[in-house]
Amino acid sequence: MNNAQLNELKQRYVAKGAASPATHFADHARNAEIWDADGKRFIDFAGGIGVLNIGHCHPKVVEAVKAQLDKVMHTCQTVMPYEGYVKVAEKLSQIAPVRGHAKVMLANSGAEALENAVKVARAATGKTNVICFDGGYHGRTFMTMAMNGKVNPYQADFGPMPGTVFRAPYPVPYHGVSEDEALRGLKMALRTDANPKDTAAIILEPVLGEGGFYPAPATFLKAIREICDEHGMLMIVDEVQSGFGRTGKMFAIEHSGVEPDIMTMAKSMADGMPISAVVGTDKHMDASGGNSLGGTYTGSPVSCAATLAVLEVFEQEGILEKSQALGDKLAKRFSSWQQQFDCIDNSRNMGAMAAFDVVSDKANHTPDAELAGALCKKAREKGLVLLSCGMYGNTIRFLMPVTIEDSVLEEGFGIIEECLKELVGHKAGATA
Repeated sequence: MNNAQLNELKQRYVAKGAASPATHFADHARNAEIWDADGKRFIDFAGGIGVLNIGHCHPKVVEAVKAQLDKVMHTCQTVMPYEGYVKVAEKLSQIAPVRGHAKVMLANSGAEALENAVKVARAATGKTNVICFDGGYHGRTFMTMAMNGKVNPYQADFGPMPGTVFRAPYPVPYHGVSEDEALRGLKMALRTDANPKDTAAIILEPVLGEGGFYPAPATFLKAIREICDEHGMLMIVDEVQSGFGRTGKMFAIEHSGVEPDIMTMAKSMADGMPISAVVGTDKHMDASGGNSLGGTYTGSPVSCAATLAVLEVFEQEGILEKSQALGDKLAKRFSSWQQQFDCIDNSRNMGAMAAFDVVSDKANHTPDAELAGALCKKAREKGLVLLSCGMYGNTIRFLMPVTIEDSVLEEGFGIIEECLKELVGHKAGATA
């Protein structure tokens, strides 16, 4: 079927809240390129929202999935376990930088991992409250919607959110929130709303994902570790988007040297197959009773096979080094654009987790969500998949596979420059 036919079916049968606004339908893909149902080629700077750090259809992952399909597709690991689940748990316990000996539970999605992380924290501490941060994103289930630090589009239409979730400022100096102010806000929340004796955990992303790709300073993360220790709360780090090599290390928290009690991960964990994990200190992970964690499809044999293949690819192909090298290229190009175009500001990256802001006034950091949207739209028309994000909708984020070929990367850069020139022109006196 072609794009037009598929769009007609989408309009008739897919729920409005679940339907993509995109009108091109993916047919096949390879590494950082996608071809649609009409045969048009796109360069992918979105990576399925950070799911494809080692590229579309990596041959070793495809091979592992095909081999597993010939053996067993499903048993439900609580009914009859299988090797893949325990091997993934072993591998993750070895690489996740949590305190002490780690244990693992597998789930299906990032939101499900966060839900279970809260369950574990409550069971381990006997407390109920959780504290999250402005701009954070943790999922679309009810508990994770309550934990999100942004109302639209995640909460607006769905009525009251679960209670016992409290909010603190996230340090983004560019938007007027210093690290000191963020810590004061957190400590105030502990005094005014979330009594420490009732608070199970502080949950945060070491780099905001949907909130705009702002990394938390290492000193801020260390302060949260100290606050959790002082009050007997658990530190939960959400690495769903920042994990699996996006930042130049396997997990973004490693840049700080801080060891959390619990980590959640998903997205690029299995190169597109649905799987997530909660990894935590053994005494916390073992706090709840037998059969209290799990689900019918959690840690499916096929997804486990994909995860094990992904971990092999990381070891064999130097993915972390490639991520850092890609980040350097992005930072260099962003700096050039910031000089060329008045609308580009506040470029930043941690490894290949990179972004810049689109503004109408650099002096006042005035967000321009309309122009950011126009840039993404025009890029798509020219064959480049590009995403915006952020509290103000004006951040352009980059999540292309870290395995992207240099020629494809440069082609994508060229499309962005062409779009910017058409939309806003060059800064006076600047050269390309």
